[in-house]
Amino acid sequence: MTDGATIFKQRQRATWSAGKWDRMAELIVPVGQVVLAAADLEPGMVVLDVGTGSGSNISIPAAQVGAKVTGSDLTPELFDDARRRAVEAGVEVDWVEADAEALPFPDDAFDRVFSTFGHMFAPRHAVAASEMARVCRPDGQITTSTWTPEGSTGAMFKTLAKYLPPPPDGVESPLAWGSEDHAREIYEPLGLELRFSHDTNYVEFPSASEQMAFMSENFGPMVMAKAALGDRWPALETDLLALTEDWNEATDGSVRFPQQYLVTVARFK
Repeated sequence: MTDGATIFKQRQRATWSAGKWDRMAELIVPVGQVVLAAADLEPGMVVLDVGTGSGSNISIPAAQVGAKVTGSDLTPELFDDARRRAVEAGVEVDWVEADAEALPFPDDAFDRVFSTFGHMFAPRHAVAASEMARVCRPDGQITTSTWTPEGSTGAMFKTLAKYLPPPPDGVESPLAWGSEDHAREIYEPLGLELRFSHDTNYVEFPSASEQMAFMSENFGPMVMAKAALGDRWPALETDLLALTEDWNEATDGSVRFPQQYLVTVARFK
């Protein structure tokens, strides 16, 4: 592994453990439902959720369907909430600390491999894709959701990037995964054929200021940015509030914020 990738993963773990991801995950529960529907999941299937977080989007719903589920994440600090949620849902999930670029599972181990906005943050896309393909059975399927670079969440990450140090050399932009052309470039050399669909998740808040307060308290990248920027934080906050207003579809003072994403279904030819 390159030094840049190692440093980046250390930063990622610190970032995603800094906020309250379990609160954030509640905003994207509908995305998990879309991804599961695209995967033709059946009871008894053996499933891996890469970048599971606190498990509420894929791991726990898949277990409720009757699948045998492993939820993996680079940030095991999130598993306390995952275990609590699994108990509340009355299901069992095997929670495993794992790097998406070096999954600790044998070849052909899973009928379905999922990731909702998880694998996209691995620094080397071809490495992560080859690992997901390696652990997926030849008759299985990889199903993921990724933020699109031209969408509102892509714009948010680009705004954050203007205020923060650049990533180490060799780290690819996570937003590239939201492009169909990039997904083809990464997956097709692995012998996978792809099917795409585009969808939108909506986040609603009483006001832009309340959305900003929620995000700055719970979303790891913003929590880290606020701590790091000090006196520069108000400038970033202003830019993010302006972005919210630009994308807001509500007209009554509240916020209805659209988040555009790509669903990719990959199967071996």
